[in-house]
Amino acid sequence: MTNSTTTLTPWPVQIETSGTVINGDLATPADARGLVVFVHGSGSSRHSPRNRAVAGVFLQARLATLLLDLLTGDEERADAVTAALRFDIPFLANRVMLAVDWTRLQPPIESLPLGLFGASTGAAAALMVAAERPSVVRAVVSRGGRPDLAGAALERVSAPTLLIVGGRDEVVLELNRQALARLRGEKQLVVVPRATHLFEEPGALDQVARLATDWFVRHLTKLSDPDSR
Repeated sequence: MTNSTTTLTPWPVQIETSGTVINGDLATPADARGLVVFVHGSGSSRHSPRNRAVAGVFLQARLATLLLDLLTGDEERADAVTAALRFDIPFLANRVMLAVDWTRLQPPIESLPLGLFGASTGAAAALMVAAERPSVVRAVVSRGGRPDLAGAALERVSAPTLLIVGGRDEVVLELNRQALARLRGEKQLVVVPRATHLFEEPGALDQVARLATDWFVRHLTKLSDPDSR
């Protein structure tokens, strides 16, 4: 990406989830107008350079960010061998849901309108959480995601949902088109031309960041919505 990051330094947080502690990095601008929780997938972590680059753009737009490690160190090591947990969508969704509930108890972010930014299999987990927490999750963005893996939860998602897919990621693009048809709320599918699954082409991730920022700013800062604060 271009040099669009912010100098705001995130601070580490720990979230206890059913006896397990997961780590996160939270960054909160002084005048934050929303919070975006990142939901990674497929063996990624809170240190993902792609997610951290996008988070920098969100911070410039006055959106607080929470990047998570959904797996513990032991789980990550096991998953590196078996690849089982990264595709266990209900397991990942439960971790995300507990993290979302945690944010609602933490000043100064507890009252910020909340969105979920999911990537790969994490997008399915994000959508499952949106279906379970409709009064909390105000918007969802999927980057190269697998929303189809959310199963029956898709029909219960009421949060405005943006699906971003690379034009050359043909299999995932078709799966997103099918998932889009099943979503019942406000929804949009945007195809980034010539981009592959990881949006590694020049300018591709910049476009993802702009699209996601616009979506979150639009849906997390509706002053006319009394439930958004």
